Amino acid sequence: MTSPLLLLLIFAISLLTLVKASDFFTNSAEKLGLAMGLPPFIVGVTIVSVGTSLPELLSSLFGIFQGAPEVAVSNVVGSNIANICLVIGTAAIISKRTIRVLYDLVSVDLPLFMGSAFLFTLMAWNQTFSRGEALLLVIGYIMYLFYILKSSNEAASEVLTPQNSSEAEAAPPDGMAIPISAADQMREGLVLVLSGIFIFLGAQYTIDSLIRISEVLNIGREVIAVSAVALGTSLPELIVTINAASKGKAEIAIGNVLGSNIFNIFVVIGIPGLIQPLPVPDAVIIPGLPTLISASLMTFFIAQDNKVTIWEGWLFIIFYAWFIGSVFNLL
Repeated sequence: MTSPLLLLLIFAISLLTLVKASDFFTNSAEKLGLAMGLPPFIVGVTIVSVGTSLPELLSSLFGIFQGAPEVAVSNVVGSNIANICLVIGTAAIISKRTIRVLYDLVSVDLPLFMGSAFLFTLMAWNQTFSRGEALLLVIGYIMYLFYILKSSNEAASEVLTPQNSSEAEAAPPDGMAIPISAADQMREGLVLVLSGIFIFLGAQYTIDSLIRISEVLNIGREVIAVSAVALGTSLPELIVTINAASKGKAEIAIGNVLGSNIFNIFVVIGIPGLIQPLPVPDAVIIPGLPTLISASLMTFFIAQDNKVTIWEGWLFIIFYAWFIGSVFNLL
């Protein structure tokens, strides 16, 4: 019988491998996409958004394939709570100043962020995600992509007006390929393939070790998924936030959180839910869903004045500590 410490070590290494390989995969895919002439906006809403959420998506899919479908919903709820409380909280604290929230995020992304949280809660309350509900989520995300693509094109057409013709002539075409040597293309292609292999292995061993840890320690799989797995899969967002905050650019954390949470609900639940109906464990119903709604409401009201203060950042961190304590029955 494998010792609990060895299983925890395998779990930690597998999760780290999954997260880091996803980072390499996203960077290489982004470079190759731009080199092929894909517009930066398209690269951003497809390759980058999918890449940063690969850990959540792959761990959820492998949960289904390895007989632990409850991992999918637990992972999304835990990851979204971690994104809100840890990422925004950390950004506000590390930056040591008030974070300004862009108007476009408040007027467009924030309402969708709130709407997706409430829609998710309504669908999950009966403790099952049906294939029909999953299909509705996927269609919703496709409509969202069409909306932001349309908005981006309209904004671009407004900028390229006749009075700005000289600037328009100087600007490179949106679909112009970024030059990259053949050797660099081969290197990035090799990194893409290798990182894809490590993503597969990382996700497989993460879920396998999670199942075995839950059996050895007699802890529910959903408890580990909503806490440890969710925290691990939120590491890319957290690391990006720490780096940005240290450089005085913590504002990107807000947009990163909103986009990631929207993608998690619509796609990371939607795609696995198309494969089979997803059970919603008790640990997700209470305290998961009330915490998700409360954290989302906090974000919505805090962002109304277009800023996040340091003390509000500490409020998010304390709220997350309370959530983890509640999950493990420490409070």
